[in-house]
Amino acid sequence: MATAVQPNSPVSTATNPNTRLLLASVAGAAFLIGGVILAGFGVPRILSEILPSGKSATFLSSFLQIAVQIGVIAGLVYVGSQLGGANPPKGIRGGIFLVISCVIATFYITRAVGLTFGDIPGAVTGAALVYGSFWFLTSPRGIGAMHTLEEHGWFHAVGYKKTQGRRIRQYTIGGLLLVGLSGVWSMMSHNTIGTGDLSYVMPFGLSKLTVLSNKQYAVPMLLAAAVIWLAWRAVNIPTFADFLIATEAEINKVSWSSRKRLIQDTIVVLVTTILLTGFLLVIDLFWGWLLADVVGVLPKPDPTKNKAKDPTQSSTW
Repeated sequence: MATAVQPNSPVSTATNPNTRLLLASVAGAAFLIGGVILAGFGVPRILSEILPSGKSATFLSSFLQIAVQIGVIAGLVYVGSQLGGANPPKGIRGGIFLVISCVIATFYITRAVGLTFGDIPGAVTGAALVYGSFWFLTSPRGIGAMHTLEEHGWFHAVGYKKTQGRRIRQYTIGGLLLVGLSGVWSMMSHNTIGTGDLSYVMPFGLSKLTVLSNKQYAVPMLLAAAVIWLAWRAVNIPTFADFLIATEAEINKVSWSSRKRLIQDTIVVLVTTILLTGFLLVIDLFWGWLLADVVGVLPKPDPTKNKAKDPTQSSTW
């Protein structure tokens, strides 16, 4: 009796998509954090050694520094988009956001505990936060959060239904920019941020950590960039964008009055208001005279009686 034996076939060892997503998210977060440190700290340090110093050159140096920083940021954005490849893992943008959020939360909480309670509680807290971040990012809930953030479109540069609702979207972006950039300008004008480098005192006997150089320029730049991005991205969220599109469609259905008709209607409203005011004044005076002088229900006002003034109060405002 013959037995058919199949030839040995190679076993495919495809990479787990969740593992690929996590590794790509960590790499992207490291690249983004390194880019921020390079643009916010490294570039100003290099330019401070090259550009002239002094009060007369302060404006020129600041302008050149900001221009170079913007160029470096643009280059990093381009390089980062190219590193993602033509087919990046689904959810990588949300994964990068979650990784950076975990890093920032771990840094600030560990630093606060270390400076407040000592090095040992700070180290224990840091280790627990690192383990908790790793557990969350590798769990199904963390992977689902990455995909959810990706689907919401907060980290995409592609517009949603670009040709619809343009006018009301522009007005909405303008309003958001007016509020956000006014806040940034207010912070700069009141010197809320301060001057110098943005540095943190570190626990565990570490030296002071400098995150950004010239924070009076770097922090407003980051805030302004975040405001611009959020304003543009907000009007491209599918749910909010559909609401704006529907609102503009309803506004377009409104039959607006002509200039001549608007003036006529305004005159009618004003004349009617004046007539009603005069009518109510006459009615009030008539009933006051009738009830006070004829019927005698209301007491008559005594013009000779003056109220005593409090000597402690002043008559001026």
